[in-house]
Amino acid sequence: MTALSDILARQIALTGPLTVADYMEQCLFHPAHGYYTTREPFGATGDFVTAPEISQMFGELLGLWAAETWLRLGSPAPFVLAELGPGRGTMMADILRATARVAGFHEAARVVLVEASPRLRAKQAETLRAYPVEWVERIEALPPGPLVLLANEFIDALPIRQFVRTPDGIAERMVGLDAAGNLAFGLRPGARLDSRAEARLAVAPPGAVLEICPLGLSVAATLGARLALSGGAALLVDYGHAGGFGDTLQALYRHAFDDVLAHPGQADLTAHVDFAALARAAMGAGARAFGPLPQGALLQRLGLDDRAFRLKRAASEADREMVEAARLRLAGSDEGQMGTLFKALALVHPALKEIAGFAPG
Repeated sequence: MTALSDILARQIALTGPLTVADYMEQCLFHPAHGYYTTREPFGATGDFVTAPEISQMFGELLGLWAAETWLRLGSPAPFVLAELGPGRGTMMADILRATARVAGFHEAARVVLVEASPRLRAKQAETLRAYPVEWVERIEALPPGPLVLLANEFIDALPIRQFVRTPDGIAERMVGLDAAGNLAFGLRPGARLDSRAEARLAVAPPGAVLEICPLGLSVAATLGARLALSGGAALLVDYGHAGGFGDTLQALYRHAFDDVLAHPGQADLTAHVDFAALARAAMGAGARAFGPLPQGALLQRLGLDDRAFRLKRAASEADREMVEAARLRLAGSDEGQMGTLFKALALVHPALKEIAGFAPG
């Protein structure tokens, strides 16, 4: 039991079961006991290590993607260079270092981080102290103008709802209490979805789980409308799939997988991203979508092997081994590697027919 467990149990006893989305929201963002509001999740001392923390190569290559995209857009000045969920600011620091020699890029860029946490803003400010940086709390608050936006492992932490195909129709998975008063999963029958989702579940096998991320779809639609109106491109990198069924909700506690209900507020909760749904939402708002593409393929196309070779050439033997290990972890397809599990989706202005790293649309 955790402090948040008691709070949630009392809330459920008074008002009834929570949707999975409401449970995730409380676990991750509760003002006093939420995972992201009370602890440092990133790096070796946290519960997970993201790609920018594994190697500078990741942020550098995404920086080159941003610079080439800016050039394809006609080198607008000024433009907004933004990141969603920038963690400790590591990736943006690598992006800015890698693009320092791109003529006019830094002078034209207005760097804006979308971050609501005052604690993380302070860490980002320290990491990026050499650069002029602005912060906003929401995507809708980004300054106007052409936009080049990047996000790594942002959508996976947005709350999801889960719907189950049962013999009696569609039910929503809920978090309630068992006979002993402990948190437990259950089903609420009679759930209603949009016609497309209901049609998908209607032909799914019994027990199939459809996950929907309302905030993720809202982010994609907002980006799609912004890009269609003002020009630009967005690159979303996360672990996920191109549409399908399955219960992907998972908890990570002290660097190990955990029961989702075991440590509310003390464990990280995530779910695999449905990139096909994000692409539909963005295209419905007027943007063009490229991908999803496996992360390994994207990094290879952006020059990962060449960058690793250059780093190894100037490194000690021990550092060369570290660079090679990082290259494999970022782009490999074996268990524990990110190359195929993680995907990349590019959203762009509809007039942009090509984008770095992706096949022409």
